[in-house]
Amino acid sequence: MRNLTWGAKISYGAGAFGKDLVYAIVATFYMFYLTDVCRISPIFIGNLFLVARLFDAVNDPVMGLVVDNTRTRWGKFRPWILLGTILNAIVLAFLFLNPGLDGKLQLTYIAATYILWGLTYTLMDIPYWSMIPALTDDEKERDTISVIPRIFASIAWMLIGYFGLPLVKLLGSGNQASGFARIAVLISLVFCVCSIITFMFVKDRKQTSPASREPTSVKEMIRVLVRNDQVIVVLVLSLLFNISFQLSNGFAVFYFKYVVGIENMVSAYLLAAGIAQLCGLFGYPFFSSCFGRKKVFAASALFPVLGFAVLLLGYFPAEPALLWWSVFLTGAGVNFGIGLSLGILTVMLADVVDYGEYKLGRRNESILFSTQTFVVKFAGALSGFITGAGLSLIGFVANEVQTPGTVAGLRVIMGGIPMLFSLVYLAVFWKFYRLDGAFLRKIREALAQRKG
Repeated sequence: MRNLTWGAKISYGAGAFGKDLVYAIVATFYMFYLTDVCRISPIFIGNLFLVARLFDAVNDPVMGLVVDNTRTRWGKFRPWILLGTILNAIVLAFLFLNPGLDGKLQLTYIAATYILWGLTYTLMDIPYWSMIPALTDDEKERDTISVIPRIFASIAWMLIGYFGLPLVKLLGSGNQASGFARIAVLISLVFCVCSIITFMFVKDRKQTSPASREPTSVKEMIRVLVRNDQVIVVLVLSLLFNISFQLSNGFAVFYFKYVVGIENMVSAYLLAAGIAQLCGLFGYPFFSSCFGRKKVFAASALFPVLGFAVLLLGYFPAEPALLWWSVFLTGAGVNFGIGLSLGILTVMLADVVDYGEYKLGRRNESILFSTQTFVVKFAGALSGFITGAGLSLIGFVANEVQTPGTVAGLRVIMGGIPMLFSLVYLAVFWKFYRLDGAFLRKIREALAQRKG
């Protein structure tokens, strides 16, 4: 058993802050950048997002296998975190760079940089999250270390959401293309600094069991994924949650620009999102200890359902102060539940690693966490495809006043579809998840006896 210093915990959180600045700018504004700045067809963008993430279906588990078999003086996680960060930071700068190409050359450039961005993000993201089970085996410590990076990540999302568009306008002096290019470079630099902090001050504990020293084969990787029934449940939950979360956040700028009619109101919504997510993350350990994981999980699904219902109806007061507060409270309601889910799902996946060791005799942190990374990015692809295909289907035209039918379609994409995914998310948990209570304690007792 090993307790981490607060310096190590904060240093680990710094890595999440940097990498989620990157993910947040892409997930929140890249679709908007392509449609409203570069004037790219939404259906092309949706198909690109889907194809890129299908590529990750192979890429992510393979990266998990590579990390699991890495042996260096710096451990198996940190070298990949540092290398992946440097490469991804470079690609991010090119992702938001408009080199002035036209036609097929422009589409080829966009497709190539986006696919390369996903590939290099994988190099860093999988080893980063895979470290959690390797940092400590103490239950309370793991709850803490699972939540800390989520808190830093939520701060990053909040900053991008609230300051993103104003900073784009400031850096570009009113030119959005230049503003997006410059904010991407700025975020790339911050990203590198944060990952260097994690690399220098966070070390994983040494694994001493024979199984942990054996190389993992492709056959063993497949066995780990197929025979660990609870990892499938957690991945389905993560997929449902992330589609709902990423669709609502990535679509927010369209919703407030074209439905509410005030583009800058997206800042109020995303500010509320960041604050509420932090409250959910900070509160998760307390709520979980007081009410149990099942009740907290129910709350994590039902709070967003209520908020999405308001967005689906789309009726906000016209008076500016009341409008601001109604948007703020709606964003808070949706994202308090999202904050709870971020904490719960991270802890659940760490528990799945223990369950895999209990059932199969192997931990394989990187392989199991690589599947989560794939699911998060695949959910982003599906949400992007839903957005792109949906915008085309409802007759959306960028930078124009939308028809009543298009406005109704925008409300369905922002509120109705995420609400449906949130309800299915709750149903799957209650029906299939079982790593809780007495069974989880039994697993940990058995593992402690093996190690003792």
